[in-house]
Amino acid sequence: MTVNGWAQIALFIAILLVLTRPLGFYLSRVLEGQRTLLSPVLAPVERGFYRLAGIDPAEDQSWWVYCRAMLVFHVVGFAFLYLLLRLQSVLPLNPQDMSAVAPDLSFNTAVSFLTNTNWQSYGGEQTMSYLSQMMGLAVQNFLSAATGIALAMALIRGFARANARGIGNFWADLVRVTLYVLLPFCIVLTLFYVWQGVPQNLSPYVEATTLEGARQTIAQGPVASQLAIKMLGTNGGGFFNANSAHPYENPTALANLVQMLSIFVIGAAMTNVFGRTIGSERQGWAILAAMGVLFLASVFVAYWAEAGGNPILAALGVDNAQGNMEGKEVRFGAPLSALFAVITTAASCGAVNAMHDSFMPLGGMIPLLNMLLGEIIIGGVGAGLYGVLLFAILAIFLAGLMVGRTPEYVGKKIEARDVKFTMLAILCLPLAILGFTALAVVLPAGLAGPANAGPHGFSEIFYAFTSAAANNGSAFGGLTANTIFYNSTLGVAMIVGRFAIIVPMLAVAGSLAAKRKSAVSLGTFPTDGPLFVGLLVGAILIVGGLTFLPALALGPIAEHFAMLAGTLF
Repeated sequence: MTVNGWAQIALFIAILLVLTRPLGFYLSRVLEGQRTLLSPVLAPVERGFYRLAGIDPAEDQSWWVYCRAMLVFHVVGFAFLYLLLRLQSVLPLNPQDMSAVAPDLSFNTAVSFLTNTNWQSYGGEQTMSYLSQMMGLAVQNFLSAATGIALAMALIRGFARANARGIGNFWADLVRVTLYVLLPFCIVLTLFYVWQGVPQNLSPYVEATTLEGARQTIAQGPVASQLAIKMLGTNGGGFFNANSAHPYENPTALANLVQMLSIFVIGAAMTNVFGRTIGSERQGWAILAAMGVLFLASVFVAYWAEAGGNPILAALGVDNAQGNMEGKEVRFGAPLSALFAVITTAASCGAVNAMHDSFMPLGGMIPLLNMLLGEIIIGGVGAGLYGVLLFAILAIFLAGLMVGRTPEYVGKKIEARDVKFTMLAILCLPLAILGFTALAVVLPAGLAGPANAGPHGFSEIFYAFTSAAANNGSAFGGLTANTIFYNSTLGVAMIVGRFAIIVPMLAVAGSLAAKRKSAVSLGTFPTDGPLFVGLLVGAILIVGGLTFLPALALGPIAEHFAMLAGTLF
């Protein structure tokens, strides 16, 4: 590890903290329907959408009506995207004559982009037409991200309101986030990426002759616009198969920094939205502090593992001065590759600028562990906040058991119904991950996927289902996933990982909104200080550790000790 490496990491953290509070202020006003700087231009457009759809944005929906609207919206979105992919060969904006996408891959891809997972069992520039990229994948990137922010706000309203029947209006939340946040920010980011050298066109691919005389096809297309929303919306689906390791998607060090900030900035700002809405910004900073502790620990371990290099190569006389550089861009090196890997898996983004399959065993374990904890270290836009708030409810419940008091969080009593729904949401993730991993390691169709034997091969399978169920979408690499078995099982894991959390979470939001606010007393457990931060971090680690430690021991931990013993696979 070097001073220069830590300086780059510190710069990223400093910029993120500076942006958190002002963006939180802006998001709060947007989500509460208040006037913003963009209102003179966008308010008429917003009202026009409501009139066209016959929606009353002032209607306050119960948790079930809010949930039903969200589910219907996603069913329609899935059907549209699935048909678009199946029919892309006969649709326009297909200069490379891409064929129709296979049924199982269409199912996997439609579910993937619908759930903000963006797992890709295909090479983007070799499979998707420009129309599919723009009208299908990019549109769902916007809508899935907006849905996550809307759902987080619904839970925030549950904590903020008292004796209320509703938690907001799904349609109004969706429209406002898309119009006032995602679209304008992405327009600015698209122009920035074009300035940095990212293509944005509808031209056919370019044929070039290399210095050796070979013919090479250079893919291009509407890349910059897709890149902007893939990062800002923590989607992660790359226009190119190499994702942000491709020089057209990540051409400069400045573009790399902006991409990392884009992944984290809305998720961090949502903690400030939480604090502002419930009337105490300190509560939001406490949540962000718990996220920050886990993030810094992840960065330290990942950077340490990658900077150390492979001891087997060192024993052979290979210079490890630059650390483990296999599978990494020389432009970014070990520090920024490790930082990017932690950021993209701490948030449910999944974009990569290095191949996680090439990381050292413990370096590769950290992205895996970030997802296993539930994608709550910043997390996906909105999804990270409602995920960590569910853990906050669990932590407060455990604290109440220890002192023999009815648990309370930000003025709301946490009762049996709330804890039951919370545990239902938290436990669905290990059910999907461990269940499908166990299935894959005993069936021939599953065992045909990994490219490596031993614990690394197990990690490839384990990582895939973790990435799918956690709605991350990053790939460990080395797994042949474009098969009927993996396209189907990964698709189902994505559905479980998204909606089996959302439905009980909204039930908790409705329950909390209906309760009265409890006044702060001398016996109230403070939830805006270091003690609560430690309790929350402990609850997250205990749940993740107890649930997934055996599987981690079979994969990256076993591989690490085998590497120290000189064993190769």
